[in-house]
Amino acid sequence: MKPPLPSSGKALVLAGIDAGRPLAGPETIHIDVTNACNANCITCWDHSPLLETPRPSEWKKRRIDPAVVEALLDDAVLLGGLRTVILSGMGEPFVHPEIDRLITSVKSRSLRLTLISNLLAAGAADLQRLASLGVDEILVSIHAATEATYRAMHPNFDGAAWAELIRRLDRLAGTGVACKHVHAICAPNAAELPAMIALGQRHQAAEVSFKLASLGGGTEACRIDETLRRRLVERTVPEAAALAASLGVRCNLELFSRQLAAPGETAGTTMATAPVDEVGCFMGYAYARVTVDGTVLFCCNTETAVGTLGAGPGNRFSDLWRSPRWDDLRARMRQGRFLPGCARCGKLAQNVKLGAQFAATFGEERLGAVNGHDARRDGSPCA
Repeated sequence: MKPPLPSSGKALVLAGIDAGRPLAGPETIHIDVTNACNANCITCWDHSPLLETPRPSEWKKRRIDPAVVEALLDDAVLLGGLRTVILSGMGEPFVHPEIDRLITSVKSRSLRLTLISNLLAAGAADLQRLASLGVDEILVSIHAATEATYRAMHPNFDGAAWAELIRRLDRLAGTGVACKHVHAICAPNAAELPAMIALGQRHQAAEVSFKLASLGGGTEACRIDETLRRRLVERTVPEAAALAASLGVRCNLELFSRQLAAPGETAGTTMATAPVDEVGCFMGYAYARVTVDGTVLFCCNTETAVGTLGAGPGNRFSDLWRSPRWDDLRARMRQGRFLPGCARCGKLAQNVKLGAQFAATFGEERLGAVNGHDARRDGSPCA
């Protein structure tokens, strides 16, 4: 006999995965607040100068109405389970003129808040205010450990940008807000992993996070070739891991190594960066993303739109969370019928963690029934 269903927390998410239907709302909602950005990272699908088809200027001007965010949060909280909100964007959140109101909207509802930022659009006063506003964590997009590489990764930044970033990392370290350094790894910065670990130690990073850059649409011009991939696997990653251990720096190099083992080439002009067939997808029970125009996504993959927020029955977040479209995507992932974009899964770390937690609770055999392994093996739908 199965134990009674839990009433809250991670156990409720895991029980939902086992049941094949969510038993509460998502733990995390990721909200894009603006499409505008002060940077043009070469790996970016929205602002890179390498893009074959750049985003139109009207798209870049879009930003979310804080009233939409407030209504979304009130609705999602009523589902139960919501604990964390991520404010970022297909641009830079500090470009939004009402970023303080957006932060307050989250914290006034007793939710954990993560910001994703390059820090350079925020003024020094903004950084000092983060703690007083209640920001819990900021993920700083850096992608470099030296000025030369930083400028190569951000062609529109001048020579003063790197020095200013370093000053701001120092200021942030003194605020009490947890700071994670994020590095999307591609050809120009692949040699700097050990130096990135050292940078994290110098600036008191809560974690140094590496991910294989997800490339396509022209940005694959900065891809890692097979020679560089082998060098990373055989030399650079082990050196970085040894340094992290000696300095006591928390990092995710074990997961990054799994990304490096992904097949590489995929159909068209994109690159596989995640072993989704091995890991599975559990985002349909734990996560959702909302874009600036109110489009609600199953995950961070724009192929997975489930609807658009609006007035009236059927258009609230809670309606969409329980909708046939969302249920169909949950069933598809459960059967291992992944979408093309899943080969670049942006939630790989979260999926790995949830899979491990599920296996610890329900067992490895049951994990195979919910992550698509059983369905792919025998050709039948999973239970």
